[in-house]
Amino acid sequence: MLRGYVLHTRPYKESSVLVNLLVDGQGRIDCVARVGNGKTSIKSILQPFQPLLFQLSGRSTLKNLYQVEAASPPVPLIGDVSFAGFYLNELLVRCLSVEHGGEQFFFVYHKTLMAMAAGFSQAQLRYFEVELLKELGVMPSLNSDIEQTPIVADFYYRILSEEGFSTALGPKTNHYSGEMLLALETGCLQEVHFKQAKLLMRQLLSIILGDKPLKSRALFNKGVKKSSYHT
Repeated sequence: MLRGYVLHTRPYKESSVLVNLLVDGQGRIDCVARVGNGKTSIKSILQPFQPLLFQLSGRSTLKNLYQVEAASPPVPLIGDVSFAGFYLNELLVRCLSVEHGGEQFFFVYHKTLMAMAAGFSQAQLRYFEVELLKELGVMPSLNSDIEQTPIVADFYYRILSEEGFSTALGPKTNHYSGEMLLALETGCLQEVHFKQAKLLMRQLLSIILGDKPLKSRALFNKGVKKSSYHT
């Protein structure tokens, strides 16, 4: 049996759905599942944040999903924190293709969900985004600048596309403190770093996401006015 999480589903033909999965050891997998009816329906467990056990078959990139069962209770992302979970899912669907895979990314995703369920912090989203960009090979070094000089906490830096960071003169909107960059790299972000870290990750993710807005962010903004959740 394989294990994984549902990232997204959408209707497909009569009693089937198209499912985007994140599978342990395989990464992003797209498949078709028959949901069934009544007591035999698997619709209730084909849900985000529900750890699953299942089998896959098929030779094409679109697999068949069967023998689906819950591996454990759903990860309890309660209230506004669920929006953060949907944000992670949408990032993976938009950024991680079937062709790329991301075989080892299941653990990063699972660890992030469990951390958010235990106690949410914006920092968890930033660390996840960094790991995703590293997986995709587009995350610039947070330890050294484009001259291979170590990042200095007291300096400011600007990002040069995918090349990396270059020293900059003083704090500006698009200048990032060395202190924040080092904290992001070492997993030590503090609240004082959150605004800069979010701006940086949005800038880096825009290279992949383009101009198409994230639905999870729009959904959150529509449903909740004030929260500790910020993508």
